[in-house]
Amino acid sequence: MPQRAPRPGDRVIVRRHLPDTPGHLTDVIGHVVSLDPLVVRPQSVGGLPSDAPTVTIPDELVQVCKVLPPRRVRNSDIRAVETATAAAFPGIEHRWSGQWLLRAGDGITERSNSAAPLGRSAGLSEVPLAEIEAFYAEHDLPVRVLIPDRIGNPARIACAGPAWRTGPEIVVMTRPLNDLPSLDLPDGVAHRVDEQPDDEWLTLYHFRGRPLPEHALNLLRTRIDGRMGFGRLLDVTGRTVAITRGTITSSGDGRTWLGYSAVEVAADHRRRGLGTQLGIAMLHWGAENGGDMAYLQVLAANTAGIRLYDKLGFVEHHRHRYAELDPELTSG
Repeated sequence: MPQRAPRPGDRVIVRRHLPDTPGHLTDVIGHVVSLDPLVVRPQSVGGLPSDAPTVTIPDELVQVCKVLPPRRVRNSDIRAVETATAAAFPGIEHRWSGQWLLRAGDGITERSNSAAPLGRSAGLSEVPLAEIEAFYAEHDLPVRVLIPDRIGNPARIACAGPAWRTGPEIVVMTRPLNDLPSLDLPDGVAHRVDEQPDDEWLTLYHFRGRPLPEHALNLLRTRIDGRMGFGRLLDVTGRTVAITRGTITSSGDGRTWLGYSAVEVAADHRRRGLGTQLGIAMLHWGAENGGDMAYLQVLAANTAGIRLYDKLGFVEHHRHRYAELDPELTSG
């Protein structure tokens, strides 16, 4: 997976040569203060910036400098978010194969149509590729595999061959559902959350800029192992001008998560802060319905979306990608 260059403020790990001990390496984990030369302030407990003295690392001593998520994240935390996401997008069938959850749904959205390494030892186990291929052949769907950071390392290796196409990097962001900002809707704008979407809500929603076919839209409102809420903002005439889908699901470790997705603002109401206010409204809805934490997913290339979610208090948790098998390049 390609790594972007570090920027001031990024949390990084720097593997460096020791100047007085040839052949010996040591790691520094901290936040970038400046780049020329590289200056890093070692992190405090919890992965947050600290007041520790900075470390200057000359370029010739740097072996690797890798950008990390903004805070330390355990493998179990990555698995928890991905498990809560899977519960929020049940699709048509979920089936376990060893440490992997195989998911078949609308054939379009990856979250409902991919095999996910959600078992506790999936990061240390062989990928059951034969079973995964058979499952998707049974459903007449492409073979697609979810590869999250760290817990997806075996899949990253297994799907590295020329028969696999790897999709864009997706940032998974989280925030706790406490100390929430106040809702401040513009005059004449109202907020509402319904148990099911109506035609107006469904018409406004697009997946990555494209309208979804009817069967895919119907799966958005299928019963889940949790609770769904279809949020919207309405203008003074009662017209729906912004939408989002919220889900309340469990990660199986005692935590309950608000999933925040399907954000759309009508074209003639953009750049008015409605996306931010709708997000705040849904965060409050999640907290009122028992959520402890919130998560969302955004394409790494969607810098405007990331800025919006940053304003809402979300920070990067981990990243994942999807790999899809090209049937024309397989030997079978």
